[in-house]
Amino acid sequence: MASPEQIYNFKRLQDNLATAGQPDEAELHAIGAAGFDVVINLGLADAPYALANEQSILESYGLRYEHLPISFETPEVDCFFAFRDLYRSLAERNCFIHCAANKRVSCFMALYRMVELGWSRADAEADLLEIWEPDPTWRAFMDQVVLLTANR
Repeated sequence: MASPEQIYNFKRLQDNLATAGQPDEAELHAIGAAGFDVVINLGLADAPYALANEQSILESYGLRYEHLPISFETPEVDCFFAFRDLYRSLAERNCFIHCAANKRVSCFMALYRMVELGWSRADAEADLLEIWEPDPTWRAFMDQVVLLTANR
């Protein structure tokens, strides 16, 4: 039987929060069996890696599905704020957040930890850097979000 830990780039961030790359159908079942009740997908629905019927599969298991597609090539600051608001509303739930390879998600979670929870950049990025080293596009995006939130 599949387990969430088998999903590509799986990372448990806290008891009620895990992130990873795109799960397959068996792994979606394992997510529910592991006690997660909300899945947030930051990947694109029309991408080759996407699971076309992910929402219906999850809903058939009784899980809530939220889709917030984020372009990997051109992440937008407004998307982070939409993610922040969504995650704030679900932070007490058992959330599993994924994208294609846990790159988008790891950046968003590092940003959330910095701007919402007040973590230092080094602490917030520790889990991120276990997944990948953000490229210049994502570094610039992250810097922009941090700068905008520092001025609020």
